[in-house]
Amino acid sequence: MKDQHVNISTEHGEMNTFITCPEEDGPHPVILFLMDAPGKREELHDMARRIGSSGYYVMLPNMYYRDIADFTSDGSPESREVMFGYMNALSNELVLSDCEQLLKHAAGDADASDGSVGVVGYCMSGPFAFYAAGKYPERIKAAASFHGIRLFTEEADSPHLFAKNITGELYIGCAETDDWAPAEMIESLDAYLAKTGINYRIEWYPDTHHGFVFPQRELYHKDASERHWERMLAMFKRQL
Repeated sequence: MKDQHVNISTEHGEMNTFITCPEEDGPHPVILFLMDAPGKREELHDMARRIGSSGYYVMLPNMYYRDIADFTSDGSPESREVMFGYMNALSNELVLSDCEQLLKHAAGDADASDGSVGVVGYCMSGPFAFYAAGKYPERIKAAASFHGIRLFTEEADSPHLFAKNITGELYIGCAETDDWAPAEMIESLDAYLAKTGINYRIEWYPDTHHGFVFPQRELYHKDASERHWERMLAMFKRQL
């Protein structure tokens, strides 16, 4: 694998980004990997490498770059308070503008193809991936959200309001027990999406809790996490 750590200039600063892709047989389809709230860290770098090893050019930005160049929550109450401050400072439009800059950078790299793009968001970034797919349907053809929060809200920029624009495929993987993404929200989202006619799938993962895909979390569920890899990579293969 070919790994890079680069700073990508945006109107808000330098977005430090981890990029990984196979060494051979490029160019490769671009995947935007949007992090969960605890921050950009080696655990996520390894997950990005797993996607990349299947034949993709994976970009994992530090989404908190406007506030700090390096942050990883240690799980303490104090650290989580700081984390929530960074997380709540983000918005769908801010992240969309970051995605634009990521794709501009990829356009200048011979390892990245200029075709269809995939995006995956975990936890806080589930809605960002969903929103991006609805706002850039001509480019983003595969979008996945895993234990994503705020997928269906009453806000004017709620991701579901732009779902009708999606021309590719949308996958939403949900933990069976998740205070951050309650069943009522997912059921309302499903009822809404069913009326749009888009290509989507919502899947529940039995016996899981929020964050089940991450191998270094206490709530890691190996079987469910492996299924999440299978579902996501199969969608990327179909659409990209």
